Amino acid sequence: MVDLLENFRGVLDPESAEARLILDLDPSRLPRHVAVIMDGNGRWAKQRGLRRVEGHSAGIKSVRATVETCARLKLPVLTLYAFSAENWKRPISEVNTLMELLKEYLRKELPEIQENDIRFLTIGRVDDLPSSVQRALKHVETETQSNRGMQMVLALNYGGRAELVDAFNALIKKGSRRRIREKDIEANLYTAGLPEPDLLIRTSGEMRVSNFLLWQIAYSEIYVTDVLWPDFRSIHLFEAILDFQKRERRYGGILSAQFQSSR
Repeated sequence: MVDLLENFRGVLDPESAEARLILDLDPSRLPRHVAVIMDGNGRWAKQRGLRRVEGHSAGIKSVRATVETCARLKLPVLTLYAFSAENWKRPISEVNTLMELLKEYLRKELPEIQENDIRFLTIGRVDDLPSSVQRALKHVETETQSNRGMQMVLALNYGGRAELVDAFNALIKKGSRRRIREKDIEANLYTAGLPEPDLLIRTSGEMRVSNFLLWQIAYSEIYVTDVLWPDFRSIHLFEAILDFQKRERRYGGILSAQFQSSR
């Protein structure tokens, strides 16, 4: 059996609550793809009498912790909802700060991303982002394109409805004359080639998916925590995965006989 705790040697105290949670994880039932709606930066800042941008800055520590933890668990894919298409409605000063924080994150974290053999990808209408941001993203994508570890996907200027519009327009452009099938749509999504999320985590307690991966999360298990994003750490990720492993995934079918007999 895989010893998951061994992957955290020197990082976690073996007697810590996090270590105990890891021991409860089933290595054979880890999600292939975890997607996260990172929500609550503004409320975190407001609770502390700080500016909203300081909440966004604090949230970077949670990004770092989540990426490192998922990489150590050897999860194949982690997708983070970093900037939605609707976020352009925020004050220009906040948007500009978010773009600067993104560039700073990419610059500072590239060595760590490389060390963990992570391949960096983006989804969304990235071409509409500021040119300096596009250059920073392209640089990290290029530098990590040969990495073979976890795929880290940032959703930027992303909207689930816009993704579907772009997928259908791509099909029209290709001049497809046959009846459109699900696999045709999937092949033209931003996430083409990636497994669908097994687990969708939303922080801050809000019970909505916020136009995120609308097609891909059709059968995802959804886990909502009241923890605000800047406070989200590895222990909360372990709790989410443990909850995921307790669920019976049926994909529209019936309960397994084993599960039925245990009820």
